[in-house]
Amino acid sequence: MNHDTNIPDEGEVILIDKPLTWTSFDVANKLKRACKFKKIGHAGTLDPLATGLLILCTGKKTKQIDTYQAQEKEYTGTFVLGKTTPSVDLETEFDAGYPTEHITQEVLENARLKLTGPIEQVPPIYSAVRVDGERLYKKARRGEVAEIKKRNVEVSLFEIDTTHFPSIDFRIICSKGTYIRSMVRDFGELVGSGAYLSVLCRTRIGAFELKNAWNLTDFIHQKRVALQLEVDE
Repeated sequence: MNHDTNIPDEGEVILIDKPLTWTSFDVANKLKRACKFKKIGHAGTLDPLATGLLILCTGKKTKQIDTYQAQEKEYTGTFVLGKTTPSVDLETEFDAGYPTEHITQEVLENARLKLTGPIEQVPPIYSAVRVDGERLYKKARRGEVAEIKKRNVEVSLFEIDTTHFPSIDFRIICSKGTYIRSMVRDFGELVGSGAYLSVLCRTRIGAFELKNAWNLTDFIHQKRVALQLEVDE
C-alpha cells in the first residue's frame, strides 16, 4: 500500500495508525471533514485504548468493507495478572485483586494452549455487541446485566513472553470477531487469578500491515496539500 493521497472519485483504501484514545468513528469522522470525503467507513473497530491498523474505505470502495472485516487479524500487546477491571482494560477502575504467587510456567502454558485453536468466547460486557437492539457497553454503564451469547472464533497463534511477570507480552493471530479482552479475561480465570489488558496494538489485517499505515495528522496534511495543488492548477 503506497502513501498516495490523490484519491480518485471512485474511492480508495486508506491505512491509518489509530491514535490512542480515539474511537474508530472519531478517525473516520475527522477524515471525512478534513479531507472532504463524501462517503467513508472503517473495516473493523478498535477500542479507544488500542492503537494500530485501521482500514478506511471511501466512495465506492466502501463496498469492500465487509471483505476486509472478514480477514485475519494480528495483535501485539501486554496484559497484567493479579487485578481486574469491569472493561478488562484501563477504561474503567480496578475492581478486584487476585494472587499470582501460585502461577507457574506450566500453568501459564496450559492456559495459552486452551486459548489457541477453535475456541468459544463471550464478548466483554463493555463492547459494541448488540443485545436487544442496544450496545452492551451502554447497558454496562447503567449497571445492567445482559445475557451474552458465546461465539466461535479461531486463534491460529497465541505467543506469550513472561519475562516481566505478572505483566505478559503477547502476539495473537485470530479470526474476525475475536475479542482480545475476552482472551485476557479468560486467561486470568484459567490461571486462577484475574487479568486486565494494559496495551493493545493491531499490527495486521489480512495482507495490510501497520508499517504501511499513515499517521493521521500526516495523511490529512498531505491530502490538503494535494487538494490545494488541484485548485491551483
